[in-house]
Amino acid sequence: MSPTLLIKDGFKFFFYANEHLPRHIHVVKGDDYATIDLSSMTVRENFMKPSDLKNALVIVEANRQLFEGKWDEFFKR
Repeated sequence: MSPTLLIKDGFKFFFYANEHLPRHIHVVKGDDYATIDLSSMTVRENFMKPSDLKNALVIVEANRQLFEGKWDEFFKR
């Protein structure tokens, strides 16, 4: 199970049901993906084109509180 939090501009933002800290979000677009730490906005893994990663980071930043809230709610933190 991987709860989808947002689909926007061809990106899918989600986390897995068996995640670990720190809170982070997975992003896919087509066959490309990245993992972004929510607290520091650090890119932990990146297999995206630079322009796509830049756009994904803008979307994550704009929805950061939503993503953190959904993480906390799902994992009861």
